[in-house]
Amino acid sequence: MIRVALASYGMSSEVFHAPLLSAHPHFELYKVLERNREASKERYPKVTVVKKFEDILQDEAVDLVVVNTPNAYHFSMCKEALEAGKHVVVEKPFVNTTQEGQQLINLARKKHKILTVFQNRRLDSDFLTVRKVIQGKLLGQLVEYEAHYDRYRNYVEKGTWKESTGPGSGILYNLGSHMIDQALVLFGLPVSVLGRLGKQRKGSQAFDSYHLLLSYENFEVVLKSSYLVRDPGPRYKLLGNLGTFTKYGLDPQEEDLKAGFLPGGVSWGKEPEEIWGTIDTEISGLHLKGRVESERGQYNLFYDNLYQAITRGDSLLVPAEEALQVIHTIELAILSHKEGRALPFSKP
Repeated sequence: MIRVALASYGMSSEVFHAPLLSAHPHFELYKVLERNREASKERYPKVTVVKKFEDILQDEAVDLVVVNTPNAYHFSMCKEALEAGKHVVVEKPFVNTTQEGQQLINLARKKHKILTVFQNRRLDSDFLTVRKVIQGKLLGQLVEYEAHYDRYRNYVEKGTWKESTGPGSGILYNLGSHMIDQALVLFGLPVSVLGRLGKQRKGSQAFDSYHLLLSYENFEVVLKSSYLVRDPGPRYKLLGNLGTFTKYGLDPQEEDLKAGFLPGGVSWGKEPEEIWGTIDTEISGLHLKGRVESERGQYNLFYDNLYQAITRGDSLLVPAEEALQVIHTIELAILSHKEGRALPFSKP
């Protein structure tokens, strides 16, 4: 058993990490840091609640620390956990700067410990389907990939660091880290990055919208997000020289986890047919038009992979080096917005 400590018990722990870990036969949810309450005990009565991070770091029984605190604390808490000889999972975004990320990667190598980032949207049903459509060349030569991650909240939420001007705040670090990660997984590193960032809602301190253009040699990737999308359009729209793939709707796993369901069974991660993607294309001279059954979402694979990486040395699903490229892309997008021009992509 791998004993796990959670560095906080906010939304990401309640919805994602604690349920996924508790459902896994080889992880034990052992300690939880809660400074002002003991909410985790309501659902996980066997956990030990501690009030100081040092109580986790100094416990030799803790094998793995999940750093799922506000972004401003990712670097310092990951650093302390690695120095204490723990494996580390850190919530996305990895860190706030590439310099911080490289320091952590170097430290993890020095300590011979695993460092990975919870980029769970790699395991969404819609993204896995998009990946298969691209890999199968069902649209011919891809010319444009457009993805949206939109919400509707026409006011600035008070009392949250995500809406402030602090390190790692704003929609680009929050939702953009998912979308950029997906693009880099699909297509690798771009040739250039163009970023347009906005503050669309009255009173916004942090950026609450973005329009990114990642240019590749023969096609373009468009990534967009806003808090003022009341009538959502497609999540994905892929254009090729032979056809188009369009996908609406969201992966069901997050809502199922919120409702208290755990991974397992034949229906886990399966989308309802009404939100399957549609394709209009030509294959071997035949015109094909209809729905594409979505792949199953599989968030549980993140911790399956981590267990194998810790115990057998398997390759990580999300290497920290890949997560570092996401942060570098965010930095380039912000600089591109400030300078009003596309910037060439160079490795950090």
